[in-house]
Amino acid sequence: MYGILINGAGWVARQHVAAYLKRDDCRIVAINNHSESNAAGLIKEFGLGDVAIYTDFGRALKHRGVDIVSICTPQHLHYENVLQAAEAGKHLVIEKPVATNRENLYRMRNVVVKSGVKTVVSFVLRWNPLIVLLKKMLIDGIFGEPYYVEVDYMSYNGSWWSGWNDGRTLERGVSASLVAGCHAVDVSRWLASIDPNCGAIPKKVYAVAGGLRKGATREFNPVNNSWIDNAPPMEYDGLEIIIIEFTNSAKAKVCVNAECVMPYRFPIRIFGTKGTAIDNKIWSTFFPKQSDWVTIPTILPDSSDVSHHPFRAEIDHFIDDCVSKNVESHCSLSDAILSHEIVFDAIECYSQQS
Repeated sequence: MYGILINGAGWVARQHVAAYLKRDDCRIVAINNHSESNAAGLIKEFGLGDVAIYTDFGRALKHRGVDIVSICTPQHLHYENVLQAAEAGKHLVIEKPVATNRENLYRMRNVVVKSGVKTVVSFVLRWNPLIVLLKKMLIDGIFGEPYYVEVDYMSYNGSWWSGWNDGRTLERGVSASLVAGCHAVDVSRWLASIDPNCGAIPKKVYAVAGGLRKGATREFNPVNNSWIDNAPPMEYDGLEIIIIEFTNSAKAKVCVNAECVMPYRFPIRIFGTKGTAIDNKIWSTFFPKQSDWVTIPTILPDSSDVSHHPFRAEIDHFIDDCVSKNVESHCSLSDAILSHEIVFDAIECYSQQS
């Protein structure tokens, strides 16, 4: 039986709680949050019994029976949270992005390696059914050798999201690609590699940023298709186009568009030496008599709502494959740093162009 500490009591914390509750070998023993009433509300919502509430993370880590910590706090707090939990010897599920600057990434990695704890970073779309299927088809050679991948993150982020007040700022959100578009960056790595346990390794990054939304106080709400006036502005560019060259010679293009007036979309394209994928439409020489695209029924990553995302699959992987068997995750902190490095490389490109 694994004791779970949930650090944070917001939107994404609910998905972590729901995932753990589906397992017979996990018990949520404590919740830490700056607001005691919010933590109590989370306990009531899920009907949790005998769960301690803390408003101090250091004290929560000392709660008896804590084995695994889910870091579900705002992104600017992840660095300190991870250091504390790793030094306390707790296994970690870390929400993305894991840090807001490059230096903190490496400090986190050093502490985690020294402590010997297991980690998984919530690039949760790696467990989306379509992406799982595409990765398996890559491994099985259906597309041959992938030479070009396109993955786009298209979502008009705004105050409909509870984390927006932090996420919209340069200090705490940093960029559109870090606050949310890093999902697309990570998937581009994952699908540019035929290795079942590893994404492609970045070699070179070139990026440009622009758009027209930065500093604007008129905001679109894609949830109810309405406009808001006098909204707090986004402090960074809403459009980023990132070109990546990987060490296996594959290339990728990632577009992060946080100002597109449209519903959320996460389009995926894979081009290989033997076939192509456009989302769930497949064309491959593996099917010699194919006369039209094969459309595979599956679940696409087509919603920004975290309840749509496969947190249970991520948590199951972490406990069954990593903690129980003492195996590193394919999406460990060390691996996730490679996706974050692409984002920070892109940010450096923008600073050089300004």
